[in-house]
Amino acid sequence: MSHSHFIIHKPYGYLSQFIYELKRKKKLLGELYDFPKGTMAIGRLDEDSEGLLLLTTDGMMSEIIRSKKVDKEYYVQVDGVINQEAIEQLQKGVEIGFNGTKYITKPCKASLINQIPAFGARGKKIRDERHGPTSWASITVYEGKFRQVRKMTAAVGFPTLRLVRVRIGNLQLYDLQAGEVLEVPDFAVDLNEK
Repeated sequence: MSHSHFIIHKPYGYLSQFIYELKRKKKLLGELYDFPKGTMAIGRLDEDSEGLLLLTTDGMMSEIIRSKKVDKEYYVQVDGVINQEAIEQLQKGVEIGFNGTKYITKPCKASLINQIPAFGARGKKIRDERHGPTSWASITVYEGKFRQVRKMTAAVGFPTLRLVRVRIGNLQLYDLQAGEVLEVPDFAVDLNEK
């Protein structure tokens, strides 16, 4: 049986799903493209997060990509000018709340981004410079707890204002614009053997 695979740039304000049964109207992935029946998102991005999202009709592929063998890289715009000390704390692991308990994140890759990424304006304005400076960092994780990256930056004193996933394994967002969908023959993702 042949499967369909898609790379999309999930825009701000969309849920990473096709069905939402609560009363409030939400923007769903099916509004971006005519996906085949049985298409599912591999992992999730929060409604207020953006960037690389993979979709497939192959449940096995979903399991492989969601595993801890595939790293995910995020660019985060944070409140304030993030410093090297905070970056080093992120790299070692920080304490966050998860399911009502404290959790120490696994070591990760983190670095400062000195040049503002060219993502274009977000669907909803973040804020302006009158409220103080912002800065950008790159964070690469092998795990994916609920709102983990946002909780990590808050734990080191720099709350996330904007979060964009730019890479999953060797698959990159590249120049896909918000809302763009690219059908691909397969994901051919590299597994990082640790």
